[in-house]
Formats: sequence, C-alpha cells, structure tokens
Amino acid sequence: MDWSALIDAAWKARENAHAPYSRFFVGAALETDDGRIFSGCNVENLSYGLTNCAERVAIGSAIAAGAKKITRIVCVADTDTPISPCGACRQVMAEFDIPLVMLCNKTEQIVFSLDELLPRSKNGILNR
Repeated sequence: MDWSALIDAAWKARENAHAPYSRFFVGAALETDDGRIFSGCNVENLSYGLTNCAERVAIGSAIAAGAKKITRIVCVADTDTPISPCGACRQVMAEFDIPLVMLCNKTEQIVFSLDELLPRSKNGILNR
C-alpha cells in the first residue's frame, strides 16, 4: 500500500499549523474510500482545551465534504520519534472506524491498526 500521497499532504498541511504557544507543528491527511484526500493541521488556542488537533481537523473536513468512509490516516511531526495521536483523536478515529493509522517523523513510519491504538473502542460505556 502506497502512503506517499498522504504523507506529502500531511507535511504540507503541517506548514499551516497555528501553534504559537507550544511551537509544536502537526499535520495529518486521510484518504476516503473513493480516493479523496483531506488534510488538517493543529490549531492551538491560548485555552489549550480549545485546541484542535490535526487529525480531528482532517476528519472534520472530510465529513463536512460528505465523506462516508475513511480508509486510513497519517499524522506527521518533526520529532525524534513518530508522535502518537492523543486519546481524543483516537476516540474520534474510532467513531469513524478508521482502520489504519500511520505515524511519521522525517525518518520513520509506523503503521498501527486502530485496535492497537485504542483497544475495545467499539465497546462504549453503555454497552454491557
């Protein structure tokens, strides 16, 4: 499976990140089942709880454009090791049942299944 278009889109999106507080720039890109690519970057807020992560920005863009199925997503940052999505992003990925997640820095790429990143994600608190 070739991830190069997604990786390139994520790095390009990262260039637009709004991270004046942390100076931590993140990009994400995803692919839908019809081959469309959507990207996102982190958008910080002085009130950190209002910050939007790159992954959720990309997912929101895809859903707003009418995407019904997301097949994979990539997240990039210029870090020593590939970064991993936060818990909120993992849960949003679970909501849309994104099966594959690639984490990248400039030298390394790691692919995970969503189940590896968030076990039992389909067992909500109301499921018994």
